[in-house]
Amino acid sequence: MSRPRTPEPAVDVQGDSPMGTRNADDADGTQHSHRMLNFSDALLSIIATVMILPVTHTEISPEQQFDKNIQKLLATRIAVYLMTFLIVTVAWAAHTRLFQVVGKIDDTLALLNLACMMTITFLPFTFSLMVTFPDVPLGILLFCVCVITIGAVQALIVVYAFRFPHLLNPQIARSAHRALYRRRVLYIVLRGPALCFAAAGFSLVFYPASYLLMATVVFLPYVHKAAGWCRRRLMGPQEPPAHSVEVFTFDLQEPLSKERVEAFSDGVYAIVATLLILDICEHNVPDAKDVAQRFHGSLVAALGASGPRFLAYFGSFATVGLLWFAHHSLFLHVRKATQSMGLLNTLSLAFVGGLPLAYQQTSALARRPRDELESVRVSCAIVFFASVFQLAMWTAALLHGPDTLQPAARFGGGEHAFMLAKLALYPCASLLAFACTCFLSRFSVAIFHLMQVAVPFAFLLLRLLVRLALRLLRALPGLAGPAPDAQDAAARAPLLPASAPA
Repeated sequence: MSRPRTPEPAVDVQGDSPMGTRNADDADGTQHSHRMLNFSDALLSIIATVMILPVTHTEISPEQQFDKNIQKLLATRIAVYLMTFLIVTVAWAAHTRLFQVVGKIDDTLALLNLACMMTITFLPFTFSLMVTFPDVPLGILLFCVCVITIGAVQALIVVYAFRFPHLLNPQIARSAHRALYRRRVLYIVLRGPALCFAAAGFSLVFYPASYLLMATVVFLPYVHKAAGWCRRRLMGPQEPPAHSVEVFTFDLQEPLSKERVEAFSDGVYAIVATLLILDICEHNVPDAKDVAQRFHGSLVAALGASGPRFLAYFGSFATVGLLWFAHHSLFLHVRKATQSMGLLNTLSLAFVGGLPLAYQQTSALARRPRDELESVRVSCAIVFFASVFQLAMWTAALLHGPDTLQPAARFGGGEHAFMLAKLALYPCASLLAFACTCFLSRFSVAIFHLMQVAVPFAFLLLRLLVRLALRLLRALPGLAGPAPDAQDAAARAPLLPASAPA
């Protein structure tokens, strides 16, 4: 059986279950949900990321100029992509919360979850309709119907699991307030689909209101928390009711499991890196007849004609990989992901999902040289927002105090300055590149490629540069800080590499 839950519920690791428990689960036809959750997390991260494909496939011929009409079309598609990406992450968070309540599954629950996943996989098609026909309400209507269906299936999972308490988390199964838990969970699962139901109705009358209601789905938990804070400030703390649920917390406003956030984020980064090579395989394998006619049978010459696209691919992959490395380094020092960190991580991942668009823009520079300035600026903006939200996540962790960070990463810790420099590198580099294109527009392509080449080398030398900067600061009079005591050194030791024995 699962171990007792703490106030911040976390799903146990399946491998930790004793053999006797597994045999007991097999006897009553149930099994742990960990593998199903891993499958669901992978599928949801794929669906959230491939939403960018209709945006990257926006056809801009070499004869077209990057005028205001093209800019408006691209901006609209990016805005719709960000909204739908965030809605998918809300569905992922609700799914994760739901299976913190449902501890075990049987065949019926597994099939219901597959029905939920099948509906989620249909979302990219409805999104393609939305971006291709933005003035036709059918795409919005189908997207809302999918979200409503997902909520209905999750509600069926809740009702079924509470009908058979042995499937629930042990604390809930033993609780005398199971009916209250069920109502609370159903409210959280269904409030997003209820807003999408209203959005579906407005899509037939006034479709811009539909987009506003769908955006509300994303920010509803944060609006709810802000309203609660204002109510407490105005009315003061209130006594909880006698039947208040205190032992187990299930709320979208509570922090998600750090491990789940890492798994979902890793899935997004991995899929984005994979999408980059798909475009290379699709458009850069020369046709045999073309090689024979245009390049006189020389495959090397045919591949050389696609050199700028390969350069853009390697630069984009390096950007994705280094952003993942910065994210990994950040969560290495994080103890607990707070609500604000979760929102900032979601926003960062949304722009990471837009990196294939940045690759598509920079790989087309050779075919559309007159649009190079706009393409470089779009790419710099995507990289900037993907990285600056990581830096904001680090700042939020610092502001939340010692519960969110390891001791070595706090103010004054041994890794604090290095982490700050690592997370600030891409925002500063992309912002500097964007600013340089404003003054040196003729060299915008060279500036962007210089940033792509320089940042990886800066990452390699970053620790050395930070140490040199700190030594210079300590050498200045009045800036030398107190020597670290033994307690700080002990707290720093688990995160720093052990020195080799003499």
